[in-house]
Amino acid sequence: MSKEKQCRCPWLDTTKADYVAYHDEEWGVPVYDDDKLFEYLTLESAQAGLSWYTILKRRDGYRQAFANFDVNAVALFCEQDVEQLVLNPAIIRHRGKIEAAINNAKQFIKIQNEFGSFSDYMWGFVNHKTIVNQWHSLADYPATSKASDAWSKDLKKRGFKFVGSTICYAHMQACGMVNDHSVDCYRRAQIMAKFQQV
Repeated sequence: MSKEKQCRCPWLDTTKADYVAYHDEEWGVPVYDDDKLFEYLTLESAQAGLSWYTILKRRDGYRQAFANFDVNAVALFCEQDVEQLVLNPAIIRHRGKIEAAINNAKQFIKIQNEFGSFSDYMWGFVNHKTIVNQWHSLADYPATSKASDAWSKDLKKRGFKFVGSTICYAHMQACGMVNDHSVDCYRRAQIMAKFQQV
């Protein structure tokens, strides 16, 4: 069956090839690599109040602006870096979100030092196992969950910024802490089979 004929999640705009590629190749695939998790968290935080596609189109710009999401490098960004980033048209030029990314890098490293990896800390909020949901229509999708509420609360307590429960849930969806592909989406079963989600 060709990719064009396959059924996909109801939220996806299939007229956008780059959006389809993100859905087919990344969204909902479990991620355990701290570098990738820092990238996802930074991008999700930048999304606050915007559509995910707005951020996705600027992903390469963010990679260039934020040292390819090297958390140790970003943690060392100074006020001069912030001033340059505010003028960078390749990213969302929101001072609060830019400063949050730098702040979050510092807190991210603290968690790595405490838990051995950010991944181990993060996955603990779902007991280190993907939650597999059964959504049929767009109306079924929640904006938050008990797990995202708890994780958001803990991140805020640790000093993270732009990590409300909605942002945390979007991150959980993206990095596979929850499998939120709709029941009839072809990727749901593929991910479940590959990662032995039952």
